[in-house]
Amino acid sequence: MKTLTRFFDVSTRGKGLYEITDQVAKVVAEADCGEGLVTIFVCHTSASLVIFENADPTAARDLERYFERLVPENGHGYEHTMEGPDDMTSHIRMALTRTSESVPIFNSQMVLGTWQGIFLFEQRRAAHRRRIAVNVMGSPS
Repeated sequence: MKTLTRFFDVSTRGKGLYEITDQVAKVVAEADCGEGLVTIFVCHTSASLVIFENADPTAARDLERYFERLVPENGHGYEHTMEGPDDMTSHIRMALTRTSESVPIFNSQMVLGTWQGIFLFEQRRAAHRRRIAVNVMGSPS
């Protein structure tokens, strides 16, 4: 069994989905595992990760609009607003999704469906620099 952990940063321009599939695939290639598992983790509490449709950008826009309706910034009763009206809502949206994703590796490649991609889901309006940890564990190729 071999393991490899790498980190990379993603610069966001505000709320939305940012595809990171290619960056994760580079780490998987570097690990040179024939079979195994890659775990991707976002080191923040106001952004998350999702595996989502990557072929049609309207799917991403629909997801973003859904979260705007589900957890609106103009919601009342939030105490945690030190960093603005999107402070608590960004934490709630993160809690409703995930901070990590795991993808099997077979024949040295991630096993993703035809239309699946790995995305950072930014929940803050302002631009941020998000830290991503990627860990690959598996058998040598």
